[in-house]
Amino acid sequence: MFAAADAMPGLTPTAAQVAAEAELPQRDKDGVEIDQGIFLAHVLASEKAGRHLCHAMLLPQPASAEALTKLETDGAVDLGSAHIQRRGKAIILTASNPRFLNAEDNATIDAMETAVDAAILDPATDVAVLRGGVVEHPKYRGRRLFGAGINLTHLYRGQIPFVWFLKRDLGFVHKFFRGVARPEALPDDVHGTAIEKPWIATVDGFAIGGHCQILLTMDYVLAASDAFMTLPARKEGIIPGAANLRMPRFTGDRITRQAIQYERKLICDSPEGRLICDEIAAPDEMDSALQRIIDGLTNSGAVSATSNRRAIRIGEEPLDAFRQYFSAYARDQAYCHFSPALIANLERGWNAHNRKI
Repeated sequence: MFAAADAMPGLTPTAAQVAAEAELPQRDKDGVEIDQGIFLAHVLASEKAGRHLCHAMLLPQPASAEALTKLETDGAVDLGSAHIQRRGKAIILTASNPRFLNAEDNATIDAMETAVDAAILDPATDVAVLRGGVVEHPKYRGRRLFGAGINLTHLYRGQIPFVWFLKRDLGFVHKFFRGVARPEALPDDVHGTAIEKPWIATVDGFAIGGHCQILLTMDYVLAASDAFMTLPARKEGIIPGAANLRMPRFTGDRITRQAIQYERKLICDSPEGRLICDEIAAPDEMDSALQRIIDGLTNSGAVSATSNRRAIRIGEEPLDAFRQYFSAYARDQAYCHFSPALIANLERGWNAHNRKI
């Protein structure tokens, strides 16, 4: 984005302009980052430039090489808000933001993508698991939670930059779905495939917002019988990532609209919830259920599992469909991000002005 600002002054905001805006609460920003959304919309609308951007965003982060080295020597890597550990043929990625119910924000995104890269690239494991860590919030202290979506308090306080949304969905969330790209070829291209492995999500407590979006990229979802899913996008005033693109494939159009536009809660252990969740287990049996699933998915190797997930993906969401969706998303999310309605929604639905950072 800043290279574009240097190449053609006025096209997108400069680094200095964005840095100045970053010091302000969301309600006081001028919205200079809207031009970033408009620019990215046009980049993604171009088949050549858009494919290049999608490809580049799927390449491994530079920090992943060091993480892989440490994983090889220690069998585990602690990246702060993300931790990865080998367990037999599986690698377990635990996402942790304990003070904020494992919510995602600007402080978690880089560690998460590095952990996803290392988990996928690890040659010693055949399957990856995503699970939320134990949280500190008084209401849930000592419990695991899958995650509360975007950190709404940080969003209200102006601590989530616009490009965070694109960095997230074209980065680690897309890597869950399509794998880590090789430099020489586009993902799913006949001349060279991405590096990928099946992902299992383990839903303890709840999967709210962005964490519900993540479930739509997973190969297998295990949920606790007391867990639920929500996509409170209308209450937040933003677009819920790629949920609008992906959720209809799971639940159909009507339930998708009810969840996104009318805040319908989906209980995991319900007919509607089981359209997304593959298996339900009692909360105190989640560990044993997870191990059984890992054993079942790895007892015959991962080659056919990886090939089948790729074949399904090519049919249901080709790269160009993803690119075109995010072209519209980039523009519309930019306007949502700086809309007065976002602030009003967060004040009314989240009581954001009274919450501690």
